Amino acid sequence: MIPRKLYKIGEVMRYTGLTRQTIHNYTVFGLITEAERTESGHRLYNEKVFSRIERIKKLKEKGKSLREIIRILNG
Repeated sequence: MIPRKLYKIGEVMRYTGLTRQTIHNYTVFGLITEAERTESGHRLYNEKVFSRIERIKKLKEKGKSLREIIRILNG
């Protein structure tokens, strides 16, 4: 069995170009979800977060507001 890879917020930042605050905001608003937390409370994300962030970026490029993006992705 292949172990699943979980990404720390710093890795998500590096691979997406987003700031820590933006990733935090996306998590709080429900646009992305953490897969689990470490014992010390650090968020860990799975591979799905990258496609979700790309979708958010594309919607922003089309001029969608954060409120519209939340509605599109969550509803």
